Amino acid sequence: MELKTPPSVHPAPPTFAAFQGVEIVGQSILAIVNGMELAQARALRILAENGITPLEAKTWYPMPSLLKSFSLVFEKIGPSTVRTIGRKIPDSAHFPPDIDTLEKGLRAVDLAYKMNHRGKGNIGGYHYEPVDKRNARMRCDNPYPCDLDYGLLEAITDRFRPKDSLWVRIEHDPKSCRRRGDGACTYNISW
Repeated sequence: MELKTPPSVHPAPPTFAAFQGVEIVGQSILAIVNGMELAQARALRILAENGITPLEAKTWYPMPSLLKSFSLVFEKIGPSTVRTIGRKIPDSAHFPPDIDTLEKGLRAVDLAYKMNHRGKGNIGGYHYEPVDKRNARMRCDNPYPCDLDYGLLEAITDRFRPKDSLWVRIEHDPKSCRRRGDGACTYNISW
């Protein structure tokens, strides 16, 4: 797979603004712990510092607590760890069954997001848009760091890369980025 890295990282960690009243299920939060394989105790400590303790798969936790945890991981460990956590999400979170193509996998990301988050009003999401037979866009208007979304999209494209494609390219569109205050990040995906 050919990768183009997300926009340059700012020296200070970005602030991730939660949607009010949104919660996330513990099963999905386990991606943080799984993404920090060599530092799982540290991951659990960061989560506990933000009120996510004990971490139980079926318990729902407030999104602001998780976003504060991501800010700390971003600041203390780095964006590459946040990206690795994103790559682990499909292994930990509830995900729709019977996905067997790249298009179905990318479309399922929004459904999986909604299976793992709850709340009233806008909870954000992942919006798949086909461009042509071998190109698509994914607009992510959730409050998570773009490094997390980038890792998640890498995991999906790795898992469902078409057999007739040698690679899948993911490019963060520089015109739209939550790091600088935009409402969404957009990724161009080609295979």
